[in-house]
Amino acid sequence: MAGKPDYELDDVLEVRDPAQFKAAGDPIRHRIISLLSERAATTSQLAEALGQPKGNIGHHLKVLERAGLVRVVRTRQVRAITEKYYGRTARLFNFRDMHDVYPEDDFRIFREVMGEWDRPEPGEPRPDLASTLRHARIPASKAEEFNRKVLELADEFSSYESVPGERVYGFLAAVYLTDLPELPEEEE
Repeated sequence: MAGKPDYELDDVLEVRDPAQFKAAGDPIRHRIISLLSERAATTSQLAEALGQPKGNIGHHLKVLERAGLVRVVRTRQVRAITEKYYGRTARLFNFRDMHDVYPEDDFRIFREVMGEWDRPEPGEPRPDLASTLRHARIPASKAEEFNRKVLELADEFSSYESVPGERVYGFLAAVYLTDLPELPEEEE
């Protein structure tokens, strides 16, 4: 969905402030941020896309604006009203140290993904897309190296030009430490 929106913005914002985590953590605000990856939008346009009242979207935009995640990128006069177009402050938000803000909620991102996952109706064709779960007993340095590669792949995925009328796909990847034990040595 990213590519380059129709307004100027920074490449990366390192998100570390608890207010920013809280602002982005709300499902509606998360969807607003995602929609603004494509292009700037008005409160009315966002409300229509999300099926929400304009007042509700206006509230969420103010929270995001105070947190420094969105801003007014242009205005337009429509009769006697000045229409504001909102955009993200950066193409990519790096959410670092999220565990420090939500120590009890390691699975927050997975719940968000499950909430937006569009499951086809019975009988509808399923897209032929891959998902997998793998484990590897490797040194931390190798896990960090692989994590960098995953982030590069995520950057490539989000750099594709947005195509109007096409469905939106998500990309979720994680390199994480598990609690899987080691098998005992075999007795000879």
